[in-house]
Amino acid sequence: MKLIVIGHGMVGHKFLETLYADAGASSFEVTVLCEEPRPAYDRVHLSAFFAGRSADELSLVAPGFFERPGLTLKLNAKAVAVDRAAKTVTLASGEVLGYDKLVFATGSSAFVPPVPGRERAGCFVYRTIENLEAMLAHGGTARSGVVIGGGLLGLECAKALRDMRLETHVVEFAPRLMAVQVDELGGRMLRSHIEALGVTVHTQKNTLRIVDGESAMHRMEFADGSFLETDMIVFSAGIRPRDELARACGLELGPRGGIAIDDACVTSDPDMYAIGECAAWQGQTFGLVAPGYDMARTVARALLGQEGTFGGADMSTKLKLMGVDVASIGDAHAATPGSRSFQFSDERKRVYKKIVVSDCGKRLLGAVLVGDAAEYGSLLQTMLNGLKLPAAPEFLILPAGEGGARPAIGVDALPATAQVCSCNAVSKGAILDAVAGGACDIAAVKACTNAGTACGGCVPLVNQIMKAEMLQRGLAVSNHLCEHFPYSRQELHHLVRVGGLRSFGELLRKHGKGLGCDICKPVAANILASTWNDFVLKPEHASLQDSNDYFLGNIQKDGSYSVVPRMPGGEVTPDGLIAVGQVAKKYGLYTKITGGARVDMFGARVDQLPAIWEELIAAGFESGHAYGKSLRTVKSCVGSTWCRYGVGDSMAFGVALENRYKGLRAPHKIKFGVSGCTRECAEAQGKDVGLIATDKGWNLYVCGNGGMKPRHAELLASNLDEAAVVKLVDRFLMFYVRTGDRLQRTSTWREGLEGGLDYLKQVVVEDSLGLGAELEADMQRVVDSYADEWKNAVEDPAVRARFRSFVNSDQHDDNVVFMPERGQQRPATPEERRFIPIIRSA
Repeated sequence: MKLIVIGHGMVGHKFLETLYADAGASSFEVTVLCEEPRPAYDRVHLSAFFAGRSADELSLVAPGFFERPGLTLKLNAKAVAVDRAAKTVTLASGEVLGYDKLVFATGSSAFVPPVPGRERAGCFVYRTIENLEAMLAHGGTARSGVVIGGGLLGLECAKALRDMRLETHVVEFAPRLMAVQVDELGGRMLRSHIEALGVTVHTQKNTLRIVDGESAMHRMEFADGSFLETDMIVFSAGIRPRDELARACGLELGPRGGIAIDDACVTSDPDMYAIGECAAWQGQTFGLVAPGYDMARTVARALLGQEGTFGGADMSTKLKLMGVDVASIGDAHAATPGSRSFQFSDERKRVYKKIVVSDCGKRLLGAVLVGDAAEYGSLLQTMLNGLKLPAAPEFLILPAGEGGARPAIGVDALPATAQVCSCNAVSKGAILDAVAGGACDIAAVKACTNAGTACGGCVPLVNQIMKAEMLQRGLAVSNHLCEHFPYSRQELHHLVRVGGLRSFGELLRKHGKGLGCDICKPVAANILASTWNDFVLKPEHASLQDSNDYFLGNIQKDGSYSVVPRMPGGEVTPDGLIAVGQVAKKYGLYTKITGGARVDMFGARVDQLPAIWEELIAAGFESGHAYGKSLRTVKSCVGSTWCRYGVGDSMAFGVALENRYKGLRAPHKIKFGVSGCTRECAEAQGKDVGLIATDKGWNLYVCGNGGMKPRHAELLASNLDEAAVVKLVDRFLMFYVRTGDRLQRTSTWREGLEGGLDYLKQVVVEDSLGLGAELEADMQRVVDSYADEWKNAVEDPAVRARFRSFVNSDQHDDNVVFMPERGQQRPATPEERRFIPIIRSA
């Protein structure tokens, strides 16, 4: 049978992959007509082209795929006519091909509004790699760019312009961004995210014409009388189905365009099929890849004589636009009669979440997530499978409080028929079967089922299902750190301690393989530091560190560093303050009081760091470890020393605790709070370790977190004297250091502990494991071996030599540039670097 496929995009190639996965494909003689000069590539991640990914890296075609007998791919082969009576397709080259069956996979084209001037040089559409290459060529001489369209593709395109280092604007006709996917509040939150990234957003703008500009290549004139000048314009205002061939040969079309298809994806001609964005099912076209893949599978099965139908598609989607998580599920706009909404908004963190439930409150109808889409997988499956909601569904999106865990719909509740991967139509049952067949890691499950191999959004849920099934079968769940070590971080910590290993080389030779990677090297460095407290920049350790630890400072977005001297408990003498001010003034640093009661000085070049540290050390300061996975700060109130309500000396105790635990390396950063009374001015119950004074002693709280997912700390012990506090904190911290996973805060570590708070009390307070004395001794060794890292660095010539901008020159980096603001300086934006006189770092 002669089969012609017109179009070789993502959906067209998925059709070929499905067809040739079956032995029956050998009976077909397949010709694929690709209008572009290259085979199918990943349009979903097209913006990665501007971030350095090549066209070859974006390709979806496996090596040798088209070397099959009977399969021909024609590139640069545009079909210009289809003769249904003669069953032929004519190409632009004049070649005529015959067919028995034909599949339209022509996709869509970018919609360009009929704006006078749209044909001008410097105006583009955002659709193909050739479009992107033309944009790059023009962008080399441009200073600014505008995207017309604030939908999914428009924001992806805006990221591309930012990657090209252009002053970027988004112009949208609607009153908000992504009007189809998110509601008004979600759109407002998304806009704040986008604008914080340096993109200017213009909504409710109707472009009347594009003419010559005065300060730039183009002037866009708007209906409200305003205008915007720019050097590049990219149209990304939506897509239109490529149905012109079908229209010309008399096929039935949808009411809004697109080739009309039935449930089998058959057109009005029984020998023709349509799949993807060019197809209209029940009058609806689909602009997402997952429905197109479903159509492709349906047609491939039909041609192979197998059963299969297309029944529409859920248009829920989760994306990361310019680094911002955005998700829309089901009835996001609460259009269902009687539906009710629950909303959570945190404008400080730019997080917005909404769920829409049925009038009975038992079924989830839709959701919107902006800024944090961690719940997307569970909410989507809850909606798709009609799972019953908990009695208080609002807690599905509210942050956990008072140490309580957020209610969740567990993977066990999902039926085997639940579709986990919509791109490749993989059910929970298929994943369970893969585990039963021996697929016991995520790579193996992907290879068996194809789940998570397209957009990747389902991978967390796939991983949960796989691990739950492995536990159900009594299999060991792999917790390997990376491919170089078949151990968890906890097991590596044990191997280092018991084996007395002092270097990464020793650890790798005895317990690993290969050369190591960016995952295991910093973890090993952290374990070695927390166990032996060696200087992190010793020659055998330095190459393992991440950027912050390597330079003992926090790198900022412009490539400069911040300097945070330790001020235990926030206490500092007047002479100390004067010294900090003199250093900041001498080196032109931006100064700010941090939330942890520190003075942070921003804008230091890497070559300036040792000199700055020397002056601070001379004034009596040490490193504040603001860059390390270690104790950051101990926040305290003035307590009984000054406050009329204070019942405990929180200042003195806070200073003592900070001096004891400074320098302790842990799986993640640690923060303390010490409050002198229950008024809680030091916010102790939002810290990893919190202390609150009462008239009976100190109450000890642990595992709080005020970060992205706030968690209230839990009471570990009450009415303690200071010696008892130190003993329990020693045990708690060393137990966390030994057992925590890589980059795991105490809050998430606690939530993963089997037995929860009761188990933690048994280990730390009751010493149920008999480890109390050992943990205390471990901590005392760290305390006794403390040495200031800044002092070590400036006194070691070999270490000090690392602090230079260039390996072969003592010149400083001219790319570190600043602008004046409110009497200080801040990093210059890319636009200011080009167009506004700058103050270069001294």
